[in-house]
Amino acid sequence: MIRKKTILRAFLLIIFGIFCGNYANGQKKISRKDYIDTYKDWAIKDMPKSGIPVSIKLAQAILESGDGNSELARKSNNHFGIKCHNDWTGKRVYHDDDAKGECFRAYKNPLDSFEDHTIFLTTRSRYQKLFDLNPTDYRAWAKGLKECGYATNPKYAELLIKIIEENELYKYDTDGGKDLRKRKPSSTKKEKGIVVNPFSAREVKYNNGVKYIEVQRGDTYQSLTNELKFKEWQLSNYNDIPTNADISEFRYLYIESKRNNAHPSNNFHTVKEGDTMHSISHKYGMKLNKLYKFNSMEKVDELNTGQRINLRKKSK
Repeated sequence: MIRKKTILRAFLLIIFGIFCGNYANGQKKISRKDYIDTYKDWAIKDMPKSGIPVSIKLAQAILESGDGNSELARKSNNHFGIKCHNDWTGKRVYHDDDAKGECFRAYKNPLDSFEDHTIFLTTRSRYQKLFDLNPTDYRAWAKGLKECGYATNPKYAELLIKIIEENELYKYDTDGGKDLRKRKPSSTKKEKGIVVNPFSAREVKYNNGVKYIEVQRGDTYQSLTNELKFKEWQLSNYNDIPTNADISEFRYLYIESKRNNAHPSNNFHTVKEGDTMHSISHKYGMKLNKLYKFNSMEKVDELNTGQRINLRKKSK
């Protein structure tokens, strides 16, 4: 009898050890509440910049990643089920979805996935009509995503709406989108573009997820500064130009800080005749000082035609 009890105790200890090992290795499922608490701040911070409702971003992440428990989310940090598409040059993984062995994007961390989701929606023409919608109308956004072809599931919109309403995610659209909801066009005429500039009737577009406006005839540095209600340094800082720059030579100017590196689809640039480090940084919506750093160059260094310029990281 003692031997049987000893064997049973040993067996239970083994089972407990396996369970604890799985728990320690991150196999314990994430609850929906924990998932929302973990990632809501990223979505809240993103909404005033991108125009994507917090409720929609979180609901898509919850649905596509299974609250962060899917294999794609756990192993590849892909929380939005975004497939590779032709422009993706980053890491890839393959899973069965609509077809067998489909290509999906893989990220270094979940934040990269959240940021790429923003870039994915704001830079593709098929989704542009979404940004004409009221940013607090999550129902219209959910239906719009389905109409634009984000997912093949015929009940995709209904599933998003259910997640939003069951978890009251719409509350974050008010708190997270305060700045965005105050923005109103300067006339009653409906503006075209992704996000309406709060101080101007100009169309706002995106490059590398960074807002920019096209330069019009007669624009000057000072006139744009006044129109946008900017401080004297802002246009200069955002575009790496002096405050007395002749902006007529630019087709467009950024109205917020550029990113530290280029979009994941652009790892490097091959120098063409007439290129400068500034024109390259402007083209890819990335900071000029980062471009110099990635290429171990100084401002006095000259470019050569055919030279390869790193856009995302410093070469080893």
